[in-house]
Amino acid sequence: MTLTALLITLIIGAIAGWLAGQIVKGHGEGLLMNIVIGIVGAIIAGWLFPMLGLGLGATAPILGTIVFATIGAVILLVILQLIKRA
Repeated sequence: MTLTALLITLIIGAIAGWLAGQIVKGHGEGLLMNIVIGIVGAIIAGWLFPMLGLGLGATAPILGTIVFATIGAVILLVILQLIKRA
């Protein structure tokens, strides 16, 4: 992975994690955790969405990646909330 790809991954992870924290109330975790949650969310989305027949469009790859990573991060945060309640 090049330095540029790593920086883009971290920026997308931070944005997706922050957006997910805004959507799922009560999860303002800080910058580092937002990056981790966003990256894990992107991994979840990259695994789950192709199984559902959904894919990223070629028209806006960065925006599509942020949206998919955010959805994956929201799924992760909801799962974490359910685990905390149990």
